[in-house]
Amino acid sequence: MLPAVLFDDWLKNALREDLGTGDITTEILVPAGLWGRAEILAKETAVVAGLEVACRVFRLLDEAVVCRFLVSDGMTVAPGRILSVVEGPLRALLCGERVALNLLQHLSGVATLTQRYVQEVAGTGVKILDTRKTLPGLRILEKYAVRVGGGVSHRASLSEGVLIKENHLRACGGIRQAVEAVRALCPQLREVEVEVTNAAETKEALEAGVSRILLDNMTLDDLRSMVSLVRGRATLEVSGGVGLENVRCIADTGVDLISVGRISHSAPGVDLSMLVRDVWDPSSK
Repeated sequence: MLPAVLFDDWLKNALREDLGTGDITTEILVPAGLWGRAEILAKETAVVAGLEVACRVFRLLDEAVVCRFLVSDGMTVAPGRILSVVEGPLRALLCGERVALNLLQHLSGVATLTQRYVQEVAGTGVKILDTRKTLPGLRILEKYAVRVGGGVSHRASLSEGVLIKENHLRACGGIRQAVEAVRALCPQLREVEVEVTNAAETKEALEAGVSRILLDNMTLDDLRSMVSLVRGRATLEVSGGVGLENVRCIADTGVDLISVGRISHSAPGVDLSMLVRDVWDPSSK
């Protein structure tokens, strides 16, 4: 897991959004000195991701809070399984509940959906990649959740690699010109990827010597043709129109990578809940 403290700024903003000027209900009903013990549990089968950063929410509200994890990220849990026990000042537990659960539900949803895609292509040698189609501010965490689910992270930012897409080609005149310009200014780059939409562009990319070709929104027949055309001279990545219903068919065409935006931007949240099990006043003991 990534160090949870790295996300303190994002978590503090999320808490400000949720709390507003204060949790009126909790402030009225829960005495400041009261402590509690709560359980975070799964209500459906899921792959867990984001436990530490979710529990960091409570620590930001009160450093006295202690979280005990009963499972770890990457584990598949059944309904009713307790993921974590959180103990500390009850106000902190109640004020942080929604933000912590929202984050844990989302990241576990990403990991769970990713695992389903990975399982669909099992045995083909194809890897499932994420994309930059992520929620603003959550990319690092969402890409972490993809890896937890068995997927592979692509570029985390535009600075991490060259991917020449359709709009770039319109600006510079074509694939050959674009590749030559990149190599002239960045000769140290080992991998240059070009997005193509047809056989002619694929041939041009091969002639330019690119190491990776992104096949965008092609039919299964087109993908098979591109595999035959390339014959292993470049890594082939597929993008666009990928779903659980067709990802296996795409993998069976012989491509190497399949990038799936929906594993991050459209993953359904996992159903989780937090239940307070014990309440006590430490001063009375």
